[in-house]
Amino acid sequence: MTVKTRSTIAKKIEKDAPEAQYLAVNPDEITRLQEESKKIPYKMEIVWRNVALFAALHFGAAIGLYQFFFEAKWQTVIFTFLLYVFGGFGITAGAHRLWSHKSYKATTPMRIFLMLLNNIALQNDVIEWARDHRCHHKWTDTDADPHNTTRGFFFAHMGWLLVRKHPQVKEQGAKLDMSDLESDPVLAFQRRHYFPLVILSCFVLPTIIPVYFWGETAFIAFYTAATFRYCFTLHATWCINSAAHYFGWKPYDHSVSPVENVFTTIAAVGEGGHNFHHTFPQDYRTSEYSLKYNWTRVLIDVAATLGLVYDRKTVADEVISRQISKHGSEEHREKSIM
Repeated sequence: MTVKTRSTIAKKIEKDAPEAQYLAVNPDEITRLQEESKKIPYKMEIVWRNVALFAALHFGAAIGLYQFFFEAKWQTVIFTFLLYVFGGFGITAGAHRLWSHKSYKATTPMRIFLMLLNNIALQNDVIEWARDHRCHHKWTDTDADPHNTTRGFFFAHMGWLLVRKHPQVKEQGAKLDMSDLESDPVLAFQRRHYFPLVILSCFVLPTIIPVYFWGETAFIAFYTAATFRYCFTLHATWCINSAAHYFGWKPYDHSVSPVENVFTTIAAVGEGGHNFHHTFPQDYRTSEYSLKYNWTRVLIDVAATLGLVYDRKTVADEVISRQISKHGSEEHREKSIM
């Protein structure tokens, strides 16, 4: 299979305005949704089962955090870190950049690999994850956005998972065309077998492997490599919904809430260039951060070199510069890029 070069892709997208990209925001639609939302009677309903589950998870993660620093074997510490990175790739390179944004294409072996990594992260199956994420991009900061930042930092971070979804999320989400994902046999397999896949990938194997290969105790392996690592991965992902909308720079578009935040870039293996990403939602790089921070781009580029990835979409430098001069700040760009 022929792998297209970045220069070819950049030339293809050069004529496209940011608003022409997949999942770009339509300001008129945002205004309409905000006005409609005022007419919808809504009372927040807490899902106590989720509250209990997350409380138990964080209690277990606290045990694992202590073990990670003071009791776990060095092999378990490294194994935990690697699980966090590769589980993160299942979200960033898989559910996010490939399946939600269609920012590049991947061969069947690569899609299977990313689906398996995605199971380690346990954040709903890819189709469900992508539906929420597409809602977030198309209707950012409205009640059709699952983690609407106008409802507060905690809600955007994890509170949205502790309450019933707003009616607009369900209404608008039902209008999304998800046929591209629903017709993918790899994702159909994941959805059909999701429960056993995630139990095996997120909890069972992370516990068994340290015990079998280097004699770690099952207690430490479970709470460190499984529970603590899973909870940490969740918070790293959630920081993109919360911190990356509150704390940082806006080099590309001052009018939106997403920002450039290097901390979230590091925590989420390359996803913290959020002002860039919401301005150019179909650029597979998701930011102008260097490769030492954007580990997900490194994975995608290596896969492209191996012929497993192709049609990586990028925005031409001229388009980026034009966007900054009209709607952003070169000064903020210089401060944010590392």
